[in-house]
Amino acid sequence: MAEKKDAVKKLKEKLLVQRKNAYHIISDKELKACDKFCEDYKDFMNKAKIEREAVIYSIELLKKKGFVEYKNGMKLKAGDKIYRNNRGKSLLAAIIGTAHIEEGVRLCAAHIDSPRLDLKQNPLYEDTEMALFKTHYYGGIKKYQWTTIPLALHGVIIKADGTSIAVNIGEDEKDPVFVVTDLLPHLAAAQMQKPMAKGITGEQLNLVIGSRPFKDDEESGSVKLAILDLLFEKYGITEADFISSELEAVPAFKAKDVGFDRSLIGAYGHDDKVCAYPALAATAECKKPKHTVVTVLTDKEETGSDGNTGLRSSYLQYFIADIAEALGSDARTVLSASECLSADVNAAYDPTFPEVNERLNSAYINHGVVITKYTGARGKAGTSDASAEFTGRIRRLMDAHKVVWQTGELGKVDEGGGGTVAAYIANLNVDTIDLGVPVLSMHAPYEIVSKIDTYMAYKAFEVFMAD
Repeated sequence: MAEKKDAVKKLKEKLLVQRKNAYHIISDKELKACDKFCEDYKDFMNKAKIEREAVIYSIELLKKKGFVEYKNGMKLKAGDKIYRNNRGKSLLAAIIGTAHIEEGVRLCAAHIDSPRLDLKQNPLYEDTEMALFKTHYYGGIKKYQWTTIPLALHGVIIKADGTSIAVNIGEDEKDPVFVVTDLLPHLAAAQMQKPMAKGITGEQLNLVIGSRPFKDDEESGSVKLAILDLLFEKYGITEADFISSELEAVPAFKAKDVGFDRSLIGAYGHDDKVCAYPALAATAECKKPKHTVVTVLTDKEETGSDGNTGLRSSYLQYFIADIAEALGSDARTVLSASECLSADVNAAYDPTFPEVNERLNSAYINHGVVITKYTGARGKAGTSDASAEFTGRIRRLMDAHKVVWQTGELGKVDEGGGGTVAAYIANLNVDTIDLGVPVLSMHAPYEIVSKIDTYMAYKAFEVFMAD
């Protein structure tokens, strides 16, 4: 009887998909490496909340690892480490491999923008002796989640004379923060009868920024004047300078461990910095790759990847073309032989809301990095569907290097859906598949990821680059 049970057990292990929690697989040594890596990741999350800050942080890290800024016409050889800063909001990094460039590159693509509240071009106004900023939300958000939480202001102001002023207010413990108000329950009967999507409108996402009037002025608008006086004193700006600014209101929360066991990380912007940082770190640590490694940290994914810093732009193609030309080839030949991990997140199965997921094809917390063969909505609209051959190759690669991985879709069929940058890279004739970290409460002001899943993303990019 015992022999039969043992035979059945072995048959199950041979024939059935084995869904295992990564903590039952990894060693204590690897767990310590995971925890250390995630401390560095939290530092990145606290210092790089917007795309401009992520580019600055990334360049500083790359320079420490010997990367130099690439200039057109530079001669390149195996082992060279280069980067290109695209307008301060997207970044490319490469390590030249020992194989001929015509064998293609190993490309990792993640995005560094996240949902937020952008200030309008004429944001400042006063109403009933309160000063406020008008905002226009960026990306897909649940608007009600952005009320009554502390918000910080990040970005840049370009003054009339061309001077650039960096802004970061609300992150230091001594800084003020900003808040979008909401109705008290006692007066919200009508509001609470509305659908959640309409309970707070876009035009109600106004930031409270002050209430103290200009001391020597009792006329209307004196609070606004007092705010402008403070801003002029601190930054030397006038109201007109908001026209040429990019100011983003983001949650003032810090990245923190979640849970008694500290197994999770809560932070703003895991989507998609939880893939961007592991890809960056793997690139920084990569040594003497066979194939040339290219990592792109891109902007504008949350709004469709348009614009000259989004991946519908040609800046990635131009970078590949420059490298190819310097090494005696052309972009078309190189791209057609290349492979890409589109490094983006997927939805983690949430036991509180099981109805939107199909259990067999969902990603689970602590089950490792998630490989997403296709995304899109309804009939796979707007997706890049990776081939069975390339999916098989990535599967073998992960298994060979003991990277804990799983597969997943973004919810049930017809429940919703979403896309990544995979399609824009695949359209360049590059074999592409999505690989990233499962996220709870995606697009909320405070998202949750697993530490072990985050570390497995790093390992996945590391082995892909080294392969």
